[in-house]
Amino acid sequence: MFTGIVEELGEVTAVENLGDASRFRLRGPVVTEGAGHGDSIAVNGVCLTVVEHEGDEFTADVMAETLKRSSLGALTVGSRVNLERPTAVGARLGGHIVQGHVDGTGTVLEREPSEHWELVTLSLPAELSRYVVEKGSITVDGISLTVVEAGSDRFTVSLIPTTLALTTLGIKQPGDPVNLEVDVIAKYVERLLAGQGGTR
Repeated sequence: MFTGIVEELGEVTAVENLGDASRFRLRGPVVTEGAGHGDSIAVNGVCLTVVEHEGDEFTADVMAETLKRSSLGALTVGSRVNLERPTAVGARLGGHIVQGHVDGTGTVLEREPSEHWELVTLSLPAELSRYVVEKGSITVDGISLTVVEAGSDRFTVSLIPTTLALTTLGIKQPGDPVNLEVDVIAKYVERLLAGQGGTR
């Protein structure tokens, strides 16, 4: 489990096409400290497994299904990525419960800068709109954010200077893809309420 509090802005250093998968090598001095084979690291909100680790770099295999359902397929050498290690038991939950299981992708539609913050509008797949509510939580490229306004096909978030400086949302431009993970609690509630109408 993750919390959506990005630990560092890493970089893709190599991409290998494996046919039905891709192998990424990524640099991240913070998240690789103490990392080992089989550990999990969230890359732009996608939970990946460490295959190899050497120095401040690690490699991870990404299967075709993940490439299709996330924006990882658009990454190239030099791409910047948000990196986060799993939450340790007993640690503070700084953001919200994030699984690293992307529900869909959106795109940056508009950026409205202000003196001390920036309002960003992102597209929202129709099938996810019911899970996104004003002042609720959403994960964008692995970043735990609070929804400012929620529509049927878009939503807005406000970004503080720290988020702009330390995550990919500081450099993403209109048209760029982002990974979206909605609040898992909303999905469980929906499932439970749907079950109330069934027979026993």
